[in-house]
Amino acid sequence: MAVKISPDYIDLLNRAVEREIQVSIQYFLQHAKMEKLIRRTIPENILLDKTTYDAVGKVLKEISIQEMKHAASIMERIYYIGGQATTKGGKPVIGNNISEFAKLGVAAEEEALELYREIKQAAAKVGDWKTRKLFQKIYEDEEEHLFKFQEYTKFQDEKDTPSEVPLPEWRKIYTDDYLALLNKAVAAEVTGIIQYTNQHEKASFLALRMKNTALETISDTNKAGVVSKILKDVSMAEMEHLEKISERIYLLEGEAATEPDPIPVVGETADDFLKLDHALESSTITLYRQIIAEALKRGDTTTRRIFEDIVMQEEDHFWTFDDFVR
Repeated sequence: MAVKISPDYIDLLNRAVEREIQVSIQYFLQHAKMEKLIRRTIPENILLDKTTYDAVGKVLKEISIQEMKHAASIMERIYYIGGQATTKGGKPVIGNNISEFAKLGVAAEEEALELYREIKQAAAKVGDWKTRKLFQKIYEDEEEHLFKFQEYTKFQDEKDTPSEVPLPEWRKIYTDDYLALLNKAVAAEVTGIIQYTNQHEKASFLALRMKNTALETISDTNKAGVVSKILKDVSMAEMEHLEKISERIYLLEGEAATEPDPIPVVGETADDFLKLDHALESSTITLYRQIIAEALKRGDTTTRRIFEDIVMQEEDHFWTFDDFVR
C-alpha cells in the first residue's frame, strides 16, 4: 500500500459516498417532480415552449448525474486503497417547489463543502495525494452547484391553487395502495442504481488487480473488466427507469419513495456480483409484471405501457447476467 490507511480514514471517505448517493437521488427526484410543477404555471407560460421549470429540471438532472459520478469516483478510490465502499446513503428530502429544492440544495452543498475540506486535510495528513486531488476536483464542482442553488432561492414559486374542477371519475383509480405498489418499483430502481454502481467500481478495481493469464495481461482485461462495463450500462438504464416511474407517480399526485428496497448488496467477486444481480433482476421482473397486471385491471394504460417497456429492458439485463451464472 502506497500510504497507511486507517479504518477511520475509510469511514470518512464513506461519509462522502453516503452524501453523494443522497443528493444524487434527491436532485433526480426533484427533476422528475418538475413535470408535475409545470402544470402550476401561470397562463402566460402555457404559451411558451419552455418554462422556468423545464430549465431548472434540466439542471437538476445534470447535477444529479454528476453527483452519482462523484460517488462512483470515491468508491473507486476506496477500493483502490484497500477499503470497502458503502452502499448506504443519507435520506433524500425532496420538497414541493423550486425555492424549496434550492434551499435544500444550498444546505446539502454547504454540508458537502465542509466535509470535503475535512477530507482534503485528512488526505494531506496521511500523504494520500491522489485522494486529495480527487476531492479538490469534487469540491470545485460542489461550489458551482452551491452558487447555482443560491440563484434559484430567489425564484418566486407559482401559487398552488386548488382546482375548482371536481375530480373526474377516471382519476379515482389512483388509490393509495396503487401508488404504494408503484413506489416499490422506485425503491427497486434505487437499489439497482446503488448496487450496480458500487459493483462497477469494485469490478474495475478487480480488473486492474486480477490478470490470471498471459492473454488477460496482453489484452488488459478479464472477466471482472467485462462485468464492470456491463454494470455501468445497466446502472445508467436503471436511472432512466427511475425517471419514468417517479415522473408518473408525481403526475398521479403521489410522492416518490426515496430509499432503496431491498438493501443493496455488493459481494466480493465478479461471480458474486452476477449472482446477486441475477436475483435482483428476477425479483424486479416479478414485481413489474404484478404492476402491469394491476394497471391493466384498473384501466391505467399509460402506467401499463411504461412498465411494459421497462420490463423488457429488465429481462434483457436478466438474460445478460444469466449467460454468466449458468
